[in-house]
Amino acid sequence: MGITALITRINELAKKKRTHVLTHQEMLEQKELYEIYLQNIRRQVKNQLDKIEVVDIRTTGH
Repeated sequence: MGITALITRINELAKKKRTHVLTHQEMLEQKELYEIYLQNIRRQVKNQLDKIEVVDIRTTGH
């Protein structure tokens, strides 16, 4: 499932939860989708942090 479809389904379940009661199956699906989404966000943040290079201007002579 792509990220767009994932977010769409999360939003559908969230909207339904605000107006109705989710079934047990829908609650499990929502929990699983949230975890997938959070894993994706964590991976993106980690990738960005891994690309950061710390430069000490005191030792580079600038």
